[in-house]
Amino acid sequence: EPSGGGIGRFKAKDAGDIEAGSEPAPSPGGGDEGMEAFFSEVARVKSIGERIRRALLKLQASHEESKTVTRSETMKVLRDAMNATIEEVSRVAREAKLRLENLDESNAAAAKQAGAGPGSSQERTRTSITSSLKMKLKTQMAEFQDLRSKLQTEYKEVVERRYFAVTGQEADEKTLDHLIETGESETIFQKAIMEQGRGQILDTVAEIQERHEAIKEIERKLLELHQIFLDMSVLVEAQGEMLDNIETQVSKSVEYVHKGNVALVQARKYQKSTRKWMCCSIIVFLIIACAILLPVLKPWAKGSA
Repeated sequence: EPSGGGIGRFKAKDAGDIEAGSEPAPSPGGGDEGMEAFFSEVARVKSIGERIRRALLKLQASHEESKTVTRSETMKVLRDAMNATIEEVSRVAREAKLRLENLDESNAAAAKQAGAGPGSSQERTRTSITSSLKMKLKTQMAEFQDLRSKLQTEYKEVVERRYFAVTGQEADEKTLDHLIETGESETIFQKAIMEQGRGQILDTVAEIQERHEAIKEIERKLLELHQIFLDMSVLVEAQGEMLDNIETQVSKSVEYVHKGNVALVQARKYQKSTRKWMCCSIIVFLIIACAILLPVLKPWAKGSA
């Protein structure tokens, strides 16, 4: 379920997918209040990323479990659980996309505020953190694609093992392709049915058919999820130039620090120079005072008297 309430500026057509709350969107201001709202929104996106990560681990565990399943009923339970997990990921991925869009808008507005423009520490902080969030989600997108490829590859291996277990022979590519494409295996196992009886073989037939339907449905849902991630990747690409400029921003920071150090050195030199001239001025003043006062006071004359 969505974390931390909704965002005030969610588009109406997408709001139906996410439970909208009363918490405001990040303030575009450049002050402490704006940054507080920014970090609050960042925390929500991170929370969504963690939920996507846990869902991925859950799907991977379910997939590993499915490879040892031999009964169609168990396979159906696993299929339903995996589908529900993928649907949940799709829902929170949409929320993550909307929240990232909202962060971009907030960052753009904040950059127009005094003291928070390009090159400022606040702008660099906002850009760096937002970019990091997007890159993490992009990495997760790739991991879901890897899972989809793994499902396809290992599905073929499982069907091949089932065929060998029933017939005692290795399946040729044509037979395997037919089983994977259609899930229909009863006609292929006719000889085994005649030799071993229908009961045991039909259990395997039902399991292969259920596995076929499960893989096709899970693949379809993963493709739908991938489309959401592709939409999200547009945000990542749009941020790409900013990511490339992070090093430039760091260089600017170093430059700012260097300029600050130079200014401090110059200030110290000026301070020393000022102190030096002050001492000289005091000495000159004392000499002049002595030159004026000594002839008047004539302390040596009093000593003679």
